Amino acid sequence: MLVIIGSVIVLVSVLGGFMIAGGNPVVLLQWSEFIVILGAALGAMITMAPMKVHKDLIAQILGCLKGSRYNKVAYEEMFKALYEMFMLGRRNGMVALEPHIGEPATSSILTKYNSFLTDHHAIDLLTGALRPLIDGKVKPDQIGMLMEIEIDAMEKEHHKPIDVLSKTSDAMPGFGIVAAVLGIVITMGAINGPVSEIGHHVAAALVGTFLGILVSYGFLSPLAAAMIANGDAEIGYYRTLTKAVSGFATGMAPMMALEVARRGLPGDVKPSAEELESMLKAVSK
Repeated sequence: MLVIIGSVIVLVSVLGGFMIAGGNPVVLLQWSEFIVILGAALGAMITMAPMKVHKDLIAQILGCLKGSRYNKVAYEEMFKALYEMFMLGRRNGMVALEPHIGEPATSSILTKYNSFLTDHHAIDLLTGALRPLIDGKVKPDQIGMLMEIEIDAMEKEHHKPIDVLSKTSDAMPGFGIVAAVLGIVITMGAINGPVSEIGHHVAAALVGTFLGILVSYGFLSPLAAAMIANGDAEIGYYRTLTKAVSGFATGMAPMMALEVARRGLPGDVKPSAEELESMLKAVSK
């Protein structure tokens, strides 16, 4: 939502200031300039990366428009789900977790926490860590390393669409210059015509430069920054999950494992120690 609000403010400020100065916004509708700049940018973007990256780019842009899902409530649900899983494993042995790990969608624990269950990356991380631990294929102190490897791979994959969008943003002023040069070429062809006609062509050429710079610095660069922030929030969520699972696997009590994970959270999503304790006690009851 903030992405939409910010973009609207940019557009209103630019057009509003132009109109206050006596400009007519209709003269900015130079469709040939739009086609040259936006078409060239789209073609360059398609050339930069495979189809999967473009699909991820669309998904990340939609995610920015919706806002991050990793808020305080999401963390609280994760802590509750992990606490129930950890307590079950501690009381009845790690083998008791096998039905919940094998079929998360039918787990009597995980199905109570929808935001956690519907995050397939989080579920894959959890099941991918606990399954080999239950089977005895890895040592408890190796769980954290395995999960960090997966998170690093996610982080690299997340940054590929951002790189494409950032490079496109950097290229927009250049495409604006291309459109402006083409406009000047047209102007030179009409140099013997009326002054009003020459003025129209020059204005159209300048619109190309204006559009390239505006789209770059007013829309694409801020959107790339918003995607980075969303990605950081997502990766932070998974790293918190990793700390909790790794702590439990190495012998920490469930409450202490979650307390260690809680301490690394940013302030806007971080429950206090008292809130965490009260929340987990309510789960126990």
